[in-house]
Amino acid sequence: MSGPPLRVVDSITELGPADAGCLAVCGSHGGASSARYAIAARPLFTVFNDAGVGLDRAGLVALDQLQQQGLAACAVSHMTARIGEAASTLATGVVSHCNALAAAHGVVSGQSCRQALERFLAGR
Repeated sequence: MSGPPLRVVDSITELGPADAGCLAVCGSHGGASSARYAIAARPLFTVFNDAGVGLDRAGLVALDQLQQQGLAACAVSHMTARIGEAASTLATGVVSHCNALAAAHGVVSGQSCRQALERFLAGR
């Protein structure tokens, strides 16, 4: 896969300003605390774990918050990847939710994480 660097990190907290513009695959839930770290690091596209979605969609709020910042994001199902393990997200994760910006770049539910990354790059 050519294009922006791919960062595979168990926790979104591992990203920093030097990672701006990367593609981020993490094991973190897509909650509000994760959104703050992703917004600070500014990856072009971030893949989270939906963590079972949770009460009031708490495991997905990062998708909306990143959308408001012009950043694409999706989440893989907690039934397809281990929460907290980015290698699992990349290897077996299946997209369950995405924000509108990710969707505009070709990311849809049902794609593998790798397919989502490829479609995002192709749609840029």
